[in-house]
Amino acid sequence: MPKVAIVGAGGYVFPLTMIRDICAFEALRETEFSLMDIDEDRLERTAGAARRLTREFDLPALISSTTDRRESLEGADFVIVTFQVGGLDAYRHYVEIPREYGVDQPVGDTMGPGGVFRGLRTVEVLKGLCADMLELCPRALMLNYANPMAINTWAAGELGVEVVGLCHSIQGTSALLAREVGVPIEECNYRAAGLNHQAWFIQFEHNGRDLIPVIFDTVVERYAAGAGNDDQSDELYAGGMERVRGELTQLTGYFHSESSHHGSEYAPWFRKDAQTVDEYLPRRWDYYEICCNHDEEGQGERFLQQVREKGLEPGHEYGAYIIESMTSNRPRVIHGSVRNDGIITNLPEGCAVEVPCLVDANGLQPTMVGELPPACAAVNRACVNVQELAVRAGLWGDREMVYAAVAMDPLTGAVCTLPQIREMVDRLFEAQARWLPSFRGDA
Repeated sequence: MPKVAIVGAGGYVFPLTMIRDICAFEALRETEFSLMDIDEDRLERTAGAARRLTREFDLPALISSTTDRRESLEGADFVIVTFQVGGLDAYRHYVEIPREYGVDQPVGDTMGPGGVFRGLRTVEVLKGLCADMLELCPRALMLNYANPMAINTWAAGELGVEVVGLCHSIQGTSALLAREVGVPIEECNYRAAGLNHQAWFIQFEHNGRDLIPVIFDTVVERYAAGAGNDDQSDELYAGGMERVRGELTQLTGYFHSESSHHGSEYAPWFRKDAQTVDEYLPRRWDYYEICCNHDEEGQGERFLQQVREKGLEPGHEYGAYIIESMTSNRPRVIHGSVRNDGIITNLPEGCAVEVPCLVDANGLQPTMVGELPPACAAVNRACVNVQELAVRAGLWGDREMVYAAVAMDPLTGAVCTLPQIREMVDRLFEAQARWLPSFRGDA
C-alpha cells in the first residue's frame, strides 16, 4: 500500500478531504498517511479527526503525525503539498499594501504582487522540501495544491522532483458550462489547456456534437458588454459567469477556467480603477475577508458529519484519482499543471502548463496539445512572463528580478508607474522579510 505524506496537514478541512477521497477507494483502504505541519496544535487537530474517521468506518489506514518533515517524507510514494507560508499574517500584507497603489486583488494568490510574493515565500520552503524528497523518497510524485500553482509547480520541477499541480477549476467550470448550455456534464467530453486558472476549453462535445460555437454564442450574448450583469442568480455569479469571462470569450473565441472575480486580476482591462471594477463586478468579493471570517473548526465538524451521512465517496479533487490509478493501474484522464516539454507549442518551453494527462501504473503522462488558439496563447504569455521571473527570483534570491516580475504583471502595469512599483515591492519585502531569508540583506 502507498505511503502518502501530507505537508501542511494543519489546514484541517482539505487534508481531511484528501484522506476521505483516498480511503473511498477499496484498493487504497490500507494507505499509510503521514501528516506533517509546523503547528503542532493544528496538526494534532487534523490527525485526531482523521483517526476518528478511520475508526468510524473501520478502515485499516494508518495515521501518523509529526512536525519533522524528513520523518514524514521517508519512503513516501506521494507527497501532497497544501501549505500557505505565513498564513493570514502574510496574506494581509500582499492584499492591503498593493491596494494603496491601486492594485486591487480580490484573491491575490496567482498573479500580481500577491501571487509573486506568495510564490517567493513558497519557493523558499520548496527548496528544502524538494532536496529532502530527492534524498528520502526520490521516486515520489509531488501533488502540489499550493498556490500560486504555476509558479510553485514550475519551481518544484526546476528543483528536480516529479510534480503535478492540481486544482479544481477545470472540474467546476466544465460542470458550469454544461449547465449553461443545458446538457448533462456526464455526457460531455472536453479538453482544456493553457495555464492554471487560465486554461481554455478548446474542446467541449455532447454526444459527438461540437458545443464550442454554442458556448461562444451563449456566453457572449448573455454576459459580454454587461448583458445580464445586473440580473444573475447567486449560483452563476459565484461561478463567475458574467461580464469579464464573457468579454474574454469574445476576445479569444474560447471560455477559460477561472471565475470573473479571480480572472479579472490577470488582465489589464477590468480593474483599472474603482469605477471600472464596479462596472464589471458590481458585487464585491474579497477572499482575504472570507478567510478572516472562516469558521474552520465548524467547517471541519460539518465535513465529518457529511461523511457520516453520505458514506465514503471521493469528491472532485484529482489527487486521490491519481493515486488510485497509479496504484491499481486503472487508466484515467485528469487535468494538471506540468512542465511544458513541447506540449503546447506556442507557449514557452519549460513553463508550467495545465493540460489533460493520462494516469495509470506508468505514472502521469501529459497529452500533446499543439498550438493553442493564437489569442488564447497571447493572453497566457503575458502571465508566463511574470511567472518565469518570479520562479527565477525565488530560486536565485534575485531582488531585481522581483521588481521586474511585478512590473510585468498586466494589472499592475495598467495602474502603476515603475517608481511606484519599486516602492510597493520594497514595502512588501520589508513586511514579509521573516518569510524570505534568501533576500535578507539584499536591499
